[in-house]
Amino acid sequence: MSWLAAPALIYFVIFAIVPLVGVLALSFTDWDGIGAITFSGIANWGVVLTDPGTWRAFGLTIIVMVLSWLVQTPISLLLGVFTAGTQRYRAVLAVLYFLPLLLSSAAIAVAYKALLDPNFGLAAGLGLPFLAQDWLGDPALAMGVVIFVIAWQFVPFHTLIYQGGVRQIPQSMYEAAQLDGAGRIAQFFHITLPQLKYTIITSSTLMTVGSLTYFDLIFVLTGGGPANATRILPLDMYLTGFKANQMGLASVIAVILVLLGLGLALFLQRLGGTDKSASQLDGA
Repeated sequence: MSWLAAPALIYFVIFAIVPLVGVLALSFTDWDGIGAITFSGIANWGVVLTDPGTWRAFGLTIIVMVLSWLVQTPISLLLGVFTAGTQRYRAVLAVLYFLPLLLSSAAIAVAYKALLDPNFGLAAGLGLPFLAQDWLGDPALAMGVVIFVIAWQFVPFHTLIYQGGVRQIPQSMYEAAQLDGAGRIAQFFHITLPQLKYTIITSSTLMTVGSLTYFDLIFVLTGGGPANATRILPLDMYLTGFKANQMGLASVIAVILVLLGLGLALFLQRLGGTDKSASQLDGA
């Protein structure tokens, strides 16, 4: 019945493999996006890999990735455990938590850009002077705002993942722990966390690899500024290709992003062990 997978395979080849091969080929050419495409060999790779701006963007990408993971993971995990309860009010709160999932990144960026305006945003509307700061004009503050907005948007998604993982843990394990005198905190660290090992790896994979796609939110929110303080690699790729009209260089950055994402995904999956058939309830 392997032929049943043929439509999915064809779809994958057309919309994933073919574009990837095309981008790889473009990385060895000189093209402004309009005129003729000329072969340039490995010159584009040399330009990109020796450009300090590329390494700065790479470093900022890693910073966004790490900070996003450090902020989102504990919040998502705790909210997932909390919303996995059976109380009726938790279901209502879960709906409120998931509202950001209904909004696009561009819409969220526009909303926060307006709210954080020091002259016409929350500071002026609520009369709160401490909010009247140049949130998007100061490099340190701008990066903090980006991390906050990313967390606000994607924490609900990862909360949903953890909620599903917690609900798969047999209640009998908690009942046995209670009989042994274990409190809620001890149950969380000795039962919940170990049983969520594969859920954490899955969430972390989506979170870290997904951080390589934070283009639209940062583009609308900060445009990569101030002073390129938030110009991560995906945004650098766009600006290089569509603003500077250097499609060859942009294709090199695109290939680097693909390799980086693939490497991260493989590394995180290796942390889960080599047994692909292992269950989340392994050892239960």
